[in-house]
Amino acid sequence: MELTIKPCPPLFSHINRYVDRMNNCISAKLMPGEFYISQNEEMITTVLGSCVSACIYDPNRKIGGMNHFMLPDKGAAQSDESARYGIYAMESLINELMKCGCRKDDLKVKLFGGGQIIQNMSDVGRKNILFAKNFLYAEGMRLEASDLGLIFPRKVNFFPHTGKAMVKRLRSLHNDTIEAREKQYAASLKQEDIAGDIELF
Repeated sequence: MELTIKPCPPLFSHINRYVDRMNNCISAKLMPGEFYISQNEEMITTVLGSCVSACIYDPNRKIGGMNHFMLPDKGAAQSDESARYGIYAMESLINELMKCGCRKDDLKVKLFGGGQIIQNMSDVGRKNILFAKNFLYAEGMRLEASDLGLIFPRKVNFFPHTGKAMVKRLRSLHNDTIEAREKQYAASLKQEDIAGDIELF
């Protein structure tokens, strides 16, 4: 059966969605500072360095989403309310899921990323991990599974309708994109354990 990309809500019209032949599904690819929610049998994918992604889903309603944030907080001097910051990325994702009919008590969470992929650099990843875990604790949300820290970039594929997550640890950087991103995060900061049912692929 031929896969067709159905229209998505205007909030997510900027997200790159395409037919993923390898996984035989429609896929939504997240860039840093983006989040996406699906009520269909889609996959959400992203590549993480020191960034963290939260995959949050409601197994009863088969709705879920993913974010991709770069820094824990904007800092007192910044006024940018964007999903590049953990606090907005988490709140935005949860609020939109609840607008879709999800109950906060039913939501399950998986966390990925936060790697220190460039040696001798400020450990932005560790700060992102601490933020995400503290946020979940403060909100009374249980962390179901995670693959966090260490020195690896990661590719994450998440299937919101089932909650299945697949993680690939990238042993080498095939291009300069992630490394350039990491150096940019470090500059921004100067200015201002596999667990659970995660499948490695």
